[in-house]
Amino acid sequence: MNKLSILSLLYILYSCSNSAEVLILEENRTPPISSPFPQLDLIATNDWWNREGNQIIDVKVPRSDVIAFGIYTVSVNTLKLTAQFFPLYPSETRKVRLEVLSKGKWKEIQNKKINDIGWSATFEIKNWIDSINTPYRICHGDSAFFQGLIRKNPTAKNEILVAALSCNSNTDRGNRANYVRNINHQNPDLIFFAGDQSYDHTEHTAAWLKFGMQFREIFRNRPCITIPDDHDIGQGNLWGESGRKAKNNSGIDAGYFHPAEYIKMVERCQTAHLPAPYDSTHIKQDISVYYTNFILGEIDFAILEDRKFKSCPKGNIPQSGPRPDHITNEKYDPKSIDLKGLKLLGDRQLLFLNEWARERENNKMKVVLSQTGFCGGAHLHGNKKNRLIADMDSNGWPQTGRNQALKAIKKANAIHIAGDQHIATVVQHGLNEFEEGPWAFVVPSIVNNYYSRWWWPKNELPGENPLDVLPWTGRYKDGFSNKITMHAYANPNSASNGAGYGLIRLNKALNKVTFECWPRHVDVSDSTEKQFKGWPITISL
Repeated sequence: MNKLSILSLLYILYSCSNSAEVLILEENRTPPISSPFPQLDLIATNDWWNREGNQIIDVKVPRSDVIAFGIYTVSVNTLKLTAQFFPLYPSETRKVRLEVLSKGKWKEIQNKKINDIGWSATFEIKNWIDSINTPYRICHGDSAFFQGLIRKNPTAKNEILVAALSCNSNTDRGNRANYVRNINHQNPDLIFFAGDQSYDHTEHTAAWLKFGMQFREIFRNRPCITIPDDHDIGQGNLWGESGRKAKNNSGIDAGYFHPAEYIKMVERCQTAHLPAPYDSTHIKQDISVYYTNFILGEIDFAILEDRKFKSCPKGNIPQSGPRPDHITNEKYDPKSIDLKGLKLLGDRQLLFLNEWARERENNKMKVVLSQTGFCGGAHLHGNKKNRLIADMDSNGWPQTGRNQALKAIKKANAIHIAGDQHIATVVQHGLNEFEEGPWAFVVPSIVNNYYSRWWWPKNELPGENPLDVLPWTGRYKDGFSNKITMHAYANPNSASNGAGYGLIRLNKALNKVTFECWPRHVDVSDSTEKQFKGWPITISL
């Protein structure tokens, strides 16, 4: 008897002793494969049981629970749904089926093969009828199911609701019951996770499974957009430069540090359920792209990749601080770092954004979704003693690229929603003049006890034309000399560490947007509970 047969037999005996059902399908037997990224991600491949156990999540689940979750979008009558699995054994089938409830009976509409690198499979169903609610279930063998609802397109609604979250820190491994309860109570039409769903730089599979188990009850029954950020692909910062290979994992070097197969696995698990990319041409190292647009309820959402094409400060600009991306010299000249040839979104993604901005058709409103904000929206980083004049990890730099992006967003008459900054802010961008650009809502962190940020002008004075509700509102220039008008910010304080989420109400009938910002530990069903000070904010488009 060979090693594979012995392993399978031992696992069968183990499973039977625990009353778990195992699928022994000889025709689907999958031999163990060598990991394409050894010493990285303990459970991403099907030799996982031979590697030391992870400390993030128990993956030895009963085989009836092996389907962790499903996550989906429907856009322009195309359903894309990714089924995410816990790790499988060689003896278990790699076939996964998608069924829908039709006339009281479950009907299989497609089956796919599960990818052994990352344990996911994505269904794509064209000509989807989006005018009705459709129950679905993901099926594996005869005993494992994950059931949910494909919602009908809410075109008849005058107001479309989007819940936006970001930065699911690993300093808190607990459940997210408050978020699930509140968001399901508010019943948004769409969920948006702006990045850093994982902070475990070498264990994306376990962390992604943990994230899914924490939040699956809010996206089981509604569409959800997830986009990875720097921590998801295992870096403290990412300056993608079109996919070049990073020399080290310091967070200040250009490119991607981990093997390309790891990066592709992360992006596949988190973005394969999004609509097809605008331009699917791969970048360096054969890494794919996912920037695209998504239409729901007559709202057209552009989904951007902030980091993938962005230039790296190191080696490209004069250093004005302790590291290439942090400026602490108050006398530096902002023009000295806005050099010709530097990229923010990259030429091809900027082309997409401009074409998307020009396309109007019947869509009543437009929204841009991305990882981070397009300005320096914080002064204090990590602790109150660490003041940065400018942080190039924000998309306030390079300024020319920032302005090109904002002009396109303004041309679309769109708002911008992002995360990443660990501090909630609402700003109206300026270009040549204040208030000339689009509005932007950077939502707070899901967990914010790791690396907090504060909006805290050094002179502690309001800007021009301040609001009454908070002391430091009005017109300012950020550390890159970008013009911004600050309308609200949620600094960590004794009452709250700033954790929470955003809720965006898009009123098509009135052409108005309301930004709401809810602290993590409130109960939104209690009418006495309050949002962060400064919210809600309603603007007219």
